[in-house]
Amino acid sequence: MLREIKTKLGFDLIELDHGIRMPLMSGIQKMSDTREIRFSSLHNFCLLSGEATVVPPDCYKFSAASAEERERAVTQTFHAIDLAGQLNAPFVVLNLGQVNMPPITDRLIAMAKAGEYLSRNYVKLKIKAVHKRERCSPQYLQHMQDCLRRVIEYAGSKGVRLGIEGRRAYEEIPTERELAILLDEMNSPQLGYWHDFGHSQIKENLGFIDHAEWLRAVGPRTFGCHVHDCIWPAREDQLPFTGGVDFEKLVPLLPPNCLFVWKMNPNRTADAIRQSVQMWKERFGE
Repeated sequence: MLREIKTKLGFDLIELDHGIRMPLMSGIQKMSDTREIRFSSLHNFCLLSGEATVVPPDCYKFSAASAEERERAVTQTFHAIDLAGQLNAPFVVLNLGQVNMPPITDRLIAMAKAGEYLSRNYVKLKIKAVHKRERCSPQYLQHMQDCLRRVIEYAGSKGVRLGIEGRRAYEEIPTERELAILLDEMNSPQLGYWHDFGHSQIKENLGFIDHAEWLRAVGPRTFGCHVHDCIWPAREDQLPFTGGVDFEKLVPLLPPNCLFVWKMNPNRTADAIRQSVQMWKERFGE
């Protein structure tokens, strides 16, 4: 798989996604040691133990009410940081958890698809969810911050930087406002932002943010990005320049040294991916 990504698709830097199983590690480590492949980043929770039965990126949550689950989240993140050090990957991408509230994002997406976007019911439901989240969030944010402080300290000792990923769902942590406050409060050179073009476009499509305005605010604190497009309202993992993300407007708002990691649906063909990369280079350079 790694050789195919390098030889057929032309990527010489790779991010390891969440849910990598232990039996794969010997081959991954060998390719890293021989410099056949280089790694840009790891997505927490990257290396899962045998106890895990699911592999979503939020299988453990820093925000969990259970102290035991929070401890597992911290321990698994330490493992990911250790692995980043072994593979000479400078970044670990973090998901921080969620607020325990009735999920709202998928309901709004379904209403938008049904032609009810910005209807009276849509707006009422959205405002109600915002009020609910504001009431419920403090305890979950506190749990998350307590865990994150430990993770930042550990990452600093290993020379690994942490990128907090912008999330797709409004009920997830952090919102854009929370992220700005969190970066200020943590005040650590180890900690920055990891932008996801598709996630943020969904939030813009649903009326939660202005994508460009958000990047203007957070751009200088951005370590890297997940690059994919989004067809309205919420079909993510599309090839760049095939959906509604205005890359020409957004990319210049990011730092010159920002990492751009292609995040593709596995059904995309190698030819289509190569073509999208070539279009990207024509617009933005290497």
